[in-house]
Amino acid sequence: MLYASTATSPSFNSSTFSHPRESSRMTAHGGNVADAPPLPSESLLRGHKTVEIMHNGSLYKLQATKLGKLILTK
Repeated sequence: MLYASTATSPSFNSSTFSHPRESSRMTAHGGNVADAPPLPSESLLRGHKTVEIMHNGSLYKLQATKLGKLILTK
């Protein structure tokens, strides 16, 4: 089982990634997204087609398709 974690990725630098409209983007709960910069999919997948993500006690699967799309399933 592989868990995606940016903490173990030595090449990840969160200050490198920013979004021009970061200050105006809001979450579904009304919070600002400024504390969560966009992550490149490569930093999560790290050369794999599928990674498993544990979130709130549930296991999810993030999968990259042949057409370059991402699918998240529970």
